[in-house]
Amino acid sequence: MTARRIRIGIDTGGTFTDVVAFDEESGEVVTTKTPSTPGNPADGFLAGIDKVLGIAQAQFDDVVAVSHGTTVATNQLLEGKVDALGFITTEGYEAMLEIARQSVPDGYGNSYFWVKPDRIVPRDLVKGVGGRLDFTGAEIRPFDEEKAREVARWFKNKGIDTLGVCFLHAYANPAHEERMREIIAEEHPDAVVSISSEVLREYREYERSMTTLVDAAVKPKLSRYVNNIKDRLAQQSGRTIPFYVMKSNGGVLSADEVVHQPITTVLSGPAAGALGAALIAKVAGFDKVLTSDGGGTSTDVSVVIDGEPTLTTEGSVGVYPSKIPMIDVVTVGAGGGSIAWLSPEGTLKVGPHSAGADPGPICYRKGGTDVTITDAHVFLGRIPPHLLGGEIPLDVDAATAAIQQLAGKLGISAEACATGILEISAWNQANALRQVTVKRGLDVRDFALTTFGGSGSLLLCRLMDILNVPTVLVPPNPGNVSAFGLLTVDVKNDYVQTHVALQENVDTADLQREFDVLQARAAEALGKEGFAEADHVFVRTADVRYFGQAFEVRVGVPDGPITTETLTAVADRFHAEHKVLYGYDFSGDASQQVEVVNLRVSGVGPIKRPEILRADGAKPEPQPTGTRSICFDADAGYVETPIFWRPDLPAGQVLTGPVIIEEFGSTVPVHPGFTARVDDYANIIVTRSEGN
Repeated sequence: MTARRIRIGIDTGGTFTDVVAFDEESGEVVTTKTPSTPGNPADGFLAGIDKVLGIAQAQFDDVVAVSHGTTVATNQLLEGKVDALGFITTEGYEAMLEIARQSVPDGYGNSYFWVKPDRIVPRDLVKGVGGRLDFTGAEIRPFDEEKAREVARWFKNKGIDTLGVCFLHAYANPAHEERMREIIAEEHPDAVVSISSEVLREYREYERSMTTLVDAAVKPKLSRYVNNIKDRLAQQSGRTIPFYVMKSNGGVLSADEVVHQPITTVLSGPAAGALGAALIAKVAGFDKVLTSDGGGTSTDVSVVIDGEPTLTTEGSVGVYPSKIPMIDVVTVGAGGGSIAWLSPEGTLKVGPHSAGADPGPICYRKGGTDVTITDAHVFLGRIPPHLLGGEIPLDVDAATAAIQQLAGKLGISAEACATGILEISAWNQANALRQVTVKRGLDVRDFALTTFGGSGSLLLCRLMDILNVPTVLVPPNPGNVSAFGLLTVDVKNDYVQTHVALQENVDTADLQREFDVLQARAAEALGKEGFAEADHVFVRTADVRYFGQAFEVRVGVPDGPITTETLTAVADRFHAEHKVLYGYDFSGDASQQVEVVNLRVSGVGPIKRPEILRADGAKPEPQPTGTRSICFDADAGYVETPIFWRPDLPAGQVLTGPVIIEEFGSTVPVHPGFTARVDDYANIIVTRSEGN
């Protein structure tokens, strides 16, 4: 019997846990889903492994690695569930978090009604310690060890066991922070500590402090979660299985290492979906793509250009800024479980609150009492009266009664109420897509839209109308794209060092030394992950700006020794990228000086990716599996609509709406006026029918 080497990707969502198994020897890919278990996500995680191994007729002994996308850190921050947290900073800077930045959401037009959110650490839990470095890292005043011990004991006596440390200019010299951590270990050994010189060696004190505190805040819970899964994997398999966790930057990291840098997982699940969709769309021939990942709780959207999702270091999770490298994802509360409700003024609203997996939508028959987007789809017939190929029956009558009751409060028909719920959801998703395109100088009409996730493709025709996008791509097994994405990503670690200098004043030897130090750190991390030195890949970038600007643009740094020619190439790339982003540049203006701000190195350990195979075009002509009465428009009423089973569709198959295409984990409603075509890789390509 041929040996098997199976890698498993598991993405835990708000409603379902998605699982994909990839056999590296045969190339076989198996997908499935199982209900999430919010009370203990590890239960759904392990149930998913058991289920996918059963389908693949494999054993735990065949598993060589498990990769996981988790929302543990994200949900903790979005829900504001931050336990008692202490902050230690340079004496005299204790009000840093209170001052923050002079910015108001949505501009000053909203400033009269905006209340500054609570600080992640209240002022009474912030302590200063004497000692001072300058911006070069040189010591101006020695570190006050006596005060440091006093502060550590104070937090111990208060029962504050999670601490973040950020001293002024520690990015240039970590000595004071490292000594503070040593003293905490001596005086308060039970404390969990994050120091800024390890979390983010980058200037701008407020952002560095916040990033460090977010890292500290999620460290206890994420560590417990990851270690619990790792231990249960070992118990169930009888051995240690390599276990990786998805990072926000588009890479994975072993569970042993990720617990030391938990902030890197804050967009774990959405990042995996964007990467999986990027690969699928690239193989299908699309180089400019918008991704829309619709789950049970939210929809995550991002931009992919030339096969790569865009990255940012200006992200945030809820109200907390986070400057770690992350895939640029915007999230909106428009998932299948998003709740429809009436505002005090009597208008219909949808989201951001969700019924989640438990109790879930009313049609789940698990005790849910709030009308959700899924209930509206069921009532209108757009999804079948069951999920997961019949594994989860849905109560159409209960959904109907609830929508009729909500419609009565609004004084409209039940059909108008249900289509109204879906219309609001579609506009919420469209606005998120505009946020990552129009607001960033991109024309949405230049992109194809890739929809995936269990609920991601249900509103694609309406999104095409609202956004005027020409094409939508729906991958095979769209509900499992995020889990598939976990199997396509490399091990990756990012390192940054602030190094501010005008181009004309840069000491190339200094720059080379800084890059060498960062690369050595990246190489050490890859070695710990088990990668041979010959397999290490390093990517160098720099954050660059025009002198006087308050923001930077990240550009690639050519391989090889750092020379004046290297700096010229970096400046040329900066001018070009600046023009793309902002519509102008100063490449011909000698008075506008170019300034290097931050140096970055990404260390990459490559893995074997699943191959996306061509679809079978020799299948017999498919026949509808039946029909269902479906409402696409409240005014037009219900239309008897043919239903097709997606696995029956051969490459080249064309279906003209109205038609419903169903598969195990999702449904694609093709409205009147639209056409669906199956391409060579089994993707459904939706366009407007001729004349529409």
